[in-house]
Amino acid sequence: MDSLNELLEDELKDLYSAENQLVKALPRMAKKAASESLQEAFLAHLEETQGQVERLDKIGQLMGIKLTGKKCKAMEGLIEEGKEILEEEGRSAVIDAALIGAAQRVEHYEIAAYGTVKAIAEHLGLDKVVKLLDATLEEEGEADKKLTAISLEEVLPATDSSEEEEEEDEEEEDDGKSRPARTAKRSRV
Repeated sequence: MDSLNELLEDELKDLYSAENQLVKALPRMAKKAASESLQEAFLAHLEETQGQVERLDKIGQLMGIKLTGKKCKAMEGLIEEGKEILEEEGRSAVIDAALIGAAQRVEHYEIAAYGTVKAIAEHLGLDKVVKLLDATLEEEGEADKKLTAISLEEVLPATDSSEEEEEEDEEEEDDGKSRPARTAKRSRV
């Protein structure tokens, strides 16, 4: 690789592969989510991701390159980790928290990758490409913020109540030995 143009093309191919892998993964994540707002966030981001693939196609046309032919190994690994969560059994709020963590790792990868290609495109004076990349970067940032809000406002608080219920169930099943129930709330950072 000898030029920024070659690097930009390689990075765009990587992103194209990443987004197409994510188009396949997001419906499975939405199906596994118990939280309705998390399901909706995954499905809304699926639509955005399909639009991002279209934007990348447009960038390829503007630059006269095909973006197929490369496999994004980073996204493949992130999705593979996410599959482990999809196979997990357990309390729904905890599974949702794990899904959010997996999704945010994906978002952060994408934000870093799009930031890199945007910087290269700016340096090369590819204004139309920069504008398209900027739109995607904005969407990725908003998706990350939405996931954080769902986590803090809904999913993590739901784990408190599900843990308290589990502790009560354990006490009831305890061969008649009584233990004091834990009443202290966990501190939130």
